[in-house]
Amino acid sequence: MTNYEISFDKKTGKFVGTYEGAIVKRSQEKRFVEKAIFLASNGKVNFSLQDESPATKFDINQRFSFVEKLVDMVCSGVQSSALITGEGGLGKTYTVTETLAKHKYTDISDLAEFQVGTKLNMKKCYTTVKGFSTAKGLYRTLYENNDAVIVFDDCDSILKDPVALNILKGALDSYGKRIISWNAESALGGDDLPRSFNFTGRVIFISNLPQAKIDQAIRSRSMMIDLSMTTEQKIDRMSHIALSKDFLPALPKKNKEDALELIRELKDDVKEINLRTLIAVTKIASANKEWKDLATYMLTA
Repeated sequence: MTNYEISFDKKTGKFVGTYEGAIVKRSQEKRFVEKAIFLASNGKVNFSLQDESPATKFDINQRFSFVEKLVDMVCSGVQSSALITGEGGLGKTYTVTETLAKHKYTDISDLAEFQVGTKLNMKKCYTTVKGFSTAKGLYRTLYENNDAVIVFDDCDSILKDPVALNILKGALDSYGKRIISWNAESALGGDDLPRSFNFTGRVIFISNLPQAKIDQAIRSRSMMIDLSMTTEQKIDRMSHIALSKDFLPALPKKNKEDALELIRELKDDVKEINLRTLIAVTKIASANKEWKDLATYMLTA
């Protein structure tokens, strides 16, 4: 019987592969560990028949284009909600907000920016909610932004609170009328919120949580895109973004290319790979002639 094992080291964030009791490979990419075991076993252990995951079946830039199409559907009212998941720092929020802007939606996240008395067409507005929210705070947000698109960005507290989830079930339903209610008495009285109302807005969730950890009722009511990525896909995505004229426009293209090349070279040892990583290395490359040692240290230390 072939003796091999693949385990995940949470401390280093790497897969560890052993064959016949000896470690043959450590890597953030499981497939590299599998390849090392295959070679160490002289082909006795073959992982080639494993099913492809959705993350490998579709190009990462193609999946980001799916996000744009899904947000298009929310903007047009064809779909009332969308759920976009995947690791942070690689453009989920940017893609959503840029698509909303393309549809000429006004960002009303900070109402202080608008003069008192400004008339807004809420059907062409969106607001972003970040951080923590209680169930009552969620109810108020839905009521005060009715008709608009509400983007919950890394606001995972509402995806874990049973009371908030019950409110969301009503808000995301597919019925003609989506009546949501808050029937709890206020301890202080004089609550300015109605006990119930017909929600006519739309909701976009952006979360770093794995889809499996999101309540099934929310998943069944929303169209979902998973943007989980392998290390290679993260670098491919960064390469795509680096070519954009909007990415660090003041810095030379050569610095961006050099930064990407170094990240790709060190990918198995880099602590974290995301856009912040690329920005940091690009800035180091642009500010120092002898930049590689400093950048390598920042990436791997």
